[in-house]
Amino acid sequence: MQPKFSIITVCYQAEDCIKKTLLSVIEQTYPEIEHIIVDGASTDHTLEIVNALSTHAKVLSEPDNGIYDAMNKGLSMATGDYVWFLNAGDTFDSEYTVQRVAECCMEYGSMSEQWPDVLYGDTRIVDDQDRDMGLRRLRPPKRLNWKSFKNGMLVCHQAFVAKREIAPPYDLSYRFSADFDWCIRILKKSRLVVDTDQDLANYLNMGTTKRNHKASLMERFRIMRKYYGLFTTLFRHFTFIFIRTR
Repeated sequence: MQPKFSIITVCYQAEDCIKKTLLSVIEQTYPEIEHIIVDGASTDHTLEIVNALSTHAKVLSEPDNGIYDAMNKGLSMATGDYVWFLNAGDTFDSEYTVQRVAECCMEYGSMSEQWPDVLYGDTRIVDDQDRDMGLRRLRPPKRLNWKSFKNGMLVCHQAFVAKREIAPPYDLSYRFSADFDWCIRILKKSRLVVDTDQDLANYLNMGTTKRNHKASLMERFRIMRKYYGLFTTLFRHFTFIFIRTR
């Protein structure tokens, strides 16, 4: 038996970047893929591109209350064994990426009689001209558990593949960092977490405003305090600031 992957793509007014994401999914060599596209009622040519290319995808287009609300809609539509988010502008590392993750999954399944709860890998950053900006500054550890995120989001959301049955809805009280909270909650439920030791995704760096960056950091502080306590969170933040300023 092969695992089925629900690839969820959230988009809005994404006519400039959605095509490469769709093609990245279409070109995968692995057959057991369900592509779910959740569009926030775009008024540009996004849906035209989606309908022309992704003829076998599940497509929903309607207004939403932000990216995490849209991602929750995608989760509710998923029927795969695993969920994997690849949003507009993001791509898989190669056409063999899902195949390799599936092989890793089945290899561990044959040894432990259960598929991993989470599989993860590394992420490359690309700009809006598709120029490679290198690997993320925060690198995934060889062994990952929920406490690992004391040191920040060590695994990019696009390189975090979780069993659907343990993937909860995103907490919509967080506007910028619900993915950070989501990964921690999943890892707390996980018994078998596997490092694929591969680059899994290319993440489109669109940049962020200073205001949104500050709000995101404040949310992450709240999340870390919730799971790790105030002292640990303060200590980690001061250590990070000290290292950055040396």
